[in-house]
Amino acid sequence: MRPTVAVVDLSAIRFNLEQIFRKVKPACVMAVVKADAYGHGMPEVARTALEAGAGYLAVALVEEGIALREAGIEAPALVFGGFFPEQAPFFVRYNLEATLYSLENAAALAEAAKRLQKPAKVHIKIDTGMGRVGISWEEAASFASKISQIPGIEIVGVYTHFATSDEKDKSFANLQLQRFKLTLKNIISQGIRIPLKHAANSGAILDMPGAYFDMVRPGIMMYGYYPSFETTESVPLKPAMTFQSKVLYVKEVEEGTSVSYGRKYITRHKTTLATIPVGYADGYNRLLTNRGEVLIHGQKYRVAGRVCMDQIIIDAGPGASVRVGDDVVLFGRTARGEVSVYDICRKLNTTPYEVTCWVSNRVPRVYENQNKAI
Repeated sequence: MRPTVAVVDLSAIRFNLEQIFRKVKPACVMAVVKADAYGHGMPEVARTALEAGAGYLAVALVEEGIALREAGIEAPALVFGGFFPEQAPFFVRYNLEATLYSLENAAALAEAAKRLQKPAKVHIKIDTGMGRVGISWEEAASFASKISQIPGIEIVGVYTHFATSDEKDKSFANLQLQRFKLTLKNIISQGIRIPLKHAANSGAILDMPGAYFDMVRPGIMMYGYYPSFETTESVPLKPAMTFQSKVLYVKEVEEGTSVSYGRKYITRHKTTLATIPVGYADGYNRLLTNRGEVLIHGQKYRVAGRVCMDQIIIDAGPGASVRVGDDVVLFGRTARGEVSVYDICRKLNTTPYEVTCWVSNRVPRVYENQNKAI
């Protein structure tokens, strides 16, 4: 097997979920496994989450929902993303719950339900300030009334999504919450039953207990990361992924040697260069050129020169003890040290969501359970 792998510790995901359960009980937990479980591997993470006690799954695309079903996972699953009317039959056929915000899509779901003789289950999406898909909160009660009268459509839930719950200033998030509460009141006053009301993403789980309702939707925190540097760390978390490789080649070079494309790194003295078989095609971002750090034998080394598509080079210094075959941590934690995802985020002005999603599908995922490979 290629030595460049993403090791996913499923016991860390279980630990994180246990902390979330403790924080939000008695609310149900919807485990968000979209985008291949944020790069961690959707089927394996979904099974782990369900075994740990999650009551629901969430994906972004109907294709992701179908992949869950084809993997033999039959738990309730909400598709967050919008869809086109021609995709409606897939929701009914695969027993996936649709995000609904338009009468056109409602009609398509009703037609599919009639043809397949199965109900189309929906969660009405309320736009309280995110500005993406969703019926405006001012129009939501009227919309819900119309949907409730369409044969074949079953309203399973009503939800919204916060735009700023991961920011220290919660004023806009609190405004969204008040809008959502008012909308729910207006819907319920019409005699419409809402089995599941949900709003809380990771930021709100950490900082907005008033937003828990019937169900919460942990995403990035399930994988061991806080959504931003501004949220509280009120729940202990363990990062689940370690991105690692091995040293492929080592050589001694003289002062003045140029390294990689564009000659962006010139050695200042006689030194040791080590090549590692990972590059931007694997998810090691090209912006880490001359900035990234890797861990070998518990010591950090800086990336030298441009990150290539398939390889990076490090300057290990003169007389280095680095050898071919040595383990290399690209990000993650080991007993001898850590290359923090948060450090990468600071360098590149990004979030942990993006860092783990960068790891491409040509990198094998290796699953561990309490430090035992499975």
